[in-house]
Formats: sequence, structure tokens, C-alpha cells
Amino acid sequence: MTNKWNIRTNTEEEARLAATLAEELELNPVTGLLLVQRGIFTVEAVRKFFRPSLYDLHDPFLMPDMHKAVKRLNKALGNKEKILIYGDYDVDGTTAVALVYKFLRPYSSNLDFYIPDRYDEGYGISNKGIHYTQENGFTLVIALDCGIKAIDKIEYAREKGIDFIICDHHMPDDILPNAVAVLDPKRTDSEYPYEHLSGCGVGFKLMQAFAKSNDIPFSGLEQLLELTAVSIASDIVPITGENRILAYYGLKQLNSNPSLGLKGIIDICGLTDKEITISDIVFKIGPRINASGRMMNGKEAVELLLAKNKEIAKEKSENINQYNEDRRELDKRITDEANAIINEIQNIEDQKGILVYNPEWHKGVIGIVASRLSEKYYRPSVVLTKSSELITGSARSIAGYDIYKTIEACRDLLENFGGHTYAAGLSLKEENLEAFTKRFMQLTASEIDSEQMMPQIDIDQVIDLKDINMRFMNELKRLNPFGPNNEKPVFCSLRLQDYGTSRLVGKEQDHLKLEIYDDRSNGGPVHGIAFGMHKHFSYIKDGQPFDICYTVEENTYNGITTIQLMVKDIRPSNELRIEN
Repeated sequence: MTNKWNIRTNTEEEARLAATLAEELELNPVTGLLLVQRGIFTVEAVRKFFRPSLYDLHDPFLMPDMHKAVKRLNKALGNKEKILIYGDYDVDGTTAVALVYKFLRPYSSNLDFYIPDRYDEGYGISNKGIHYTQENGFTLVIALDCGIKAIDKIEYAREKGIDFIICDHHMPDDILPNAVAVLDPKRTDSEYPYEHLSGCGVGFKLMQAFAKSNDIPFSGLEQLLELTAVSIASDIVPITGENRILAYYGLKQLNSNPSLGLKGIIDICGLTDKEITISDIVFKIGPRINASGRMMNGKEAVELLLAKNKEIAKEKSENINQYNEDRRELDKRITDEANAIINEIQNIEDQKGILVYNPEWHKGVIGIVASRLSEKYYRPSVVLTKSSELITGSARSIAGYDIYKTIEACRDLLENFGGHTYAAGLSLKEENLEAFTKRFMQLTASEIDSEQMMPQIDIDQVIDLKDINMRFMNELKRLNPFGPNNEKPVFCSLRLQDYGTSRLVGKEQDHLKLEIYDDRSNGGPVHGIAFGMHKHFSYIKDGQPFDICYTVEENTYNGITTIQLMVKDIRPSNELRIEN
């Protein structure tokens, strides 16, 4: 599939501000422009961006209902009530449960946690969970990463004498649950300065407020920031503002002194003695924590995160690693089956949405399958299966298309739904499947234009190879942590040539190891790796000029660190189509 290259254009004012920053802070002009592109215009703002401070975290009591939440929690602790920490089964939910449980554990001997079963109970607050709460004498539930739409369930719990504090970050409806407190920065009446917290982040703010109200030093919370970093990375929330601070210090904790549970995962996925990044969490740590809830029960992930000795941490880490291996095999099989269904659809190229259904598919991996389909076909994708009496599914989107709004427009056909702009979950009765399918396809057909269905690579700047050196690499590293709304910078270099030593590598000779130069270069070749791009080898070796877009990475081998370009796309120079 051909990629569309979008090179960012800059105004004269942006160029002026960038030049001023670069001069005053002695930065590479390219770095100055990257900062301005991220909305950082002053020297003071750059210093705050480069050195995030915990002092810049917002006052948690700015969040609506926070005073009510802390008052009720203090009352429960004072009266020695039984408190249940209730959370979703994904990474965000399990890290949130672990964080709140860990922080409250020294202040209560009447504390327990509960993770609903994905298959038996489904997402969020369940009747089974409420019955468990009542039968075991819990009078206060702190619900994390769920609950914002559980209006009927919360009312049912109130009738049984159970109070709820809801800590959620999903989009609320017009009517909020009748809980003791509803903490959600996305509430329409919220004036909290930052709305993009993860579910674990909202739980952290509750603990921050609890600590503040009881004169507990903030240092007691700092060791738990590793959990907020894992949730922020895994839940794909923007790494800006308060999330940037929480992720920055969470990564420091992960790299310097991780808890036994997270150290167990770090060791088992080959990250020992390596600097852990947001990318490592997204692709290695997060999927293993998630696998517990996908394949078995998320409770084991929480038990791992709470582990107090190395033996338990090692055992639990090995378990969830095996769950992850099983999950990989399962999602590959189901993805193959989904592709086979799509291949049978006539005129699939004319459809602007993908929807596939098989009642036998494993509920735990359909979200991953939906992601794979949206990446392959570059269309919003819905994958459905049968769970108990309902059809349940996951939806994933493409850049610039709000899948949540599309699902919301079908709410009269659904039993339940929730999510974000690019990912949503839903359930419906079987008799509504045909109507839902028809409406989903109509909505995508009317709202998506053909250009949106072409994968796009957003490029920050065109630079020459001579701009790339270790000093520039070190400046780029100061933009970390990278993630949504602070993506790793992507550059483009034009009219490059083979140094004479580029070659095919890999077991199947399908990767391209580049050694390249341009006529502006003043030294030896620049090295790059282009995975799966063997098709470009012939014209590159023939001496034709070509253009690449890439990120700049460090590559350490035998203790020696060098710069390597991670190539995202290649085109012959005379075929380059760039959109400004």
C-alpha cells in the first residue's frame, strides 16, 4: 500500500521563534523548530519541557467531586470499613488497582481488590461484582478505569448499602451515575486543567488528594509512578501536560528501581539492563500484563504487580508470559480467519469500513484483530463475536476518524458501548446485528473520503544527512518521553545515494541495510535499516537517487553506540509525491 507523505509547513513566525530558541539555548535549529511545532515558544517553556517537575502537577482538588471522594474515603478508613478496589481487566485498570491498593494498604487491614472476568462479567461494573461486594461486607468500592456509564449498576449497589467512588477517564453520558463521587476529567462540568489522564492517572489523583488531606508526604506516592507510566503508554493517551510529568518520573522509577512485579516482567521480556522507553511498554511490558485478562483473569496481573517477594514475581511473570505466547497464536489464527472472510467480500475496495463476525472467536483477542485489520486495510474496523447471549465486539479506527462517534450514532441498536476516538467496545443483541452492520457501513461510507484510506506518514522536517550527529541525537532524546501528541520526530532526506555498501540482510533477505550519502555530506556514510523494504534494493544499487523518511535512533553493539536511521519509507526521487 502506498504511503502519503505529509511534510509539515511552518509559518514565518514559527521559523522566527524557532531560530530565537535555538540561538538562546544553543540548540540545533532543527530542534528549535521541533519545539515550536509542539507549542513550546519560550525559553522558560523549553526548560519545563526538558525538565518536567512534580511541582507542576495540578491540585487534585480542582477535579469535581474530589472533596467528596476524600471525605468518604477518610470516613471509611476511620470507621475501619471494608473497602474494595475494583478495576477493569486491561493494563490501565490493573495498574490502577495495584496503585490504589499499594498506597492504601498501610492505612487499612480491611482492603481487597476485584477484577471482573472478561468472559463471565464483561467490561465494567457487573451485577456479579456487586453481589460479591455485598456478600463479603464491603461498604465502599473505589472503581477504577470504569463506571462512568454504570448508572443502573450504581443505583442497584446503593439500594444494597454500597457506596461507590468512580475514577474513570472515558467519555461520560449526559447523566452521571449516582455515586458518592464521580472523578472524571472529561466531565462536561469539569474545570480540571488536564482532561487526558489515564484511568490509573485518575486513581493517582485520588491518592494524591488523600495524601494531601492527611499530611502524608508526597514521596510515598513517587514510587508508584512506574504504574502510571505503564498505564499512560499502554492506554495510548496523549503524553502531554500532566501525563508527560507522570510518564517522565514513572520511567525514571522503572529504569532505576522497579517494583518486584514489574522487574519480573522486565526480565522475562529481555529488557534487563536496557533503558526502558514508552515503546518498550507499548510493545513488550503492556501486552504481557494485558494477556492475563485476555486469556485468563486480570487478577493475576494485579497479584504480580503487588508481589512482595522474588519467587512470586518470577512465577507470575512466567505465567503471564505464557499467556502472551498463547494470545499471539490465537490472534494470528483469528486474524487469518478474518482476512479470509474479507477476501470473499465482493467490491471490498469500494467499502470504507470493515466489519466481520464469527460467534466462535475468542473475545480476549478481537481488539487486537481489529487493530490488525485497520492497519492492513486502512479502514475503521469492527470485529464481533458471541459472548453469552450477546454479540460483543471491538472497534479500531484510522487517523482522523472518530470511531467512538460512529458507535455512539448506533446507540439505539446497542446494549452497551464505550471508548475513545480511535478505539471502542460494544455489545448488542443478535437481532440487531444486521441493522448495526448496515448503519455502520452507511456512516463510514458517507464520512470517510478516499484520501483518508491512504496510510499517511507525517514528517516534521526535511533535513540533510550532515545535520545528524551525536549532539543532535542527545537533543532529540530530551524530547522524551514520546507518544501521542509528542510523537518521535520523523525526518525526510532527499536525493540520497548508495555509498556502495548497502545490502540485503535477514534470514529471508527481506530487510535493507543502508549505507548512504548525499552531495551535501561532509563525511562517511550514514547507516540505516529499512525492515521489509527489499523491493527498493535494485534501483538503489543501480545508483538511482532516492528519498527516505525516518526516525533517528541510537544503536549499541559490542558496547559501542552509533546513530542509525530507522527508515519508514523509501521512494525513487523522481517518483516522490509529497503533500505540504
